[in-house]
Amino acid sequence: MRSRTGSLSIGIVAARAGVQAHVLRHWESVGLLAPDRDAGGRRVYQDADLVRIALIQRGKATGLGLPAIRALTQAGRVAERSEVLRRQIAMQEAQIRELTKSAALLRCAAGCTHDDPSQCAHVRAVLDAPLDEAGRLG
Repeated sequence: MRSRTGSLSIGIVAARAGVQAHVLRHWESVGLLAPDRDAGGRRVYQDADLVRIALIQRGKATGLGLPAIRALTQAGRVAERSEVLRRQIAMQEAQIRELTKSAALLRCAAGCTHDDPSQCAHVRAVLDAPLDEAGRLG
């Protein structure tokens, strides 16, 4: 429900974000959110909180843990934020290389006519092939 000041209740915000209210409380407990409180002590969320929730969700979707997300969302932490992002980019690029190699192996195995794909020279070549800097077999 909307309060007189235009704030949103935890239930409304949780529903909009597609999470349970306890998730918002947890994010608050680990320092990711700091919603205002009304006169009765209930959490009330402003537009800035909704943006922060979207940032948290996007961070989680990209594979960041809550401590890394906290580092990204804290004001005045540009150097720390950049370092966290560089580490995350490096990790994701490594994952992309591994997934590219796995996809190549699957394509090769799907076209293999051997009873045992481990006996296939093409499968073995894919397993042994290095990846170039762009993550392509090469």
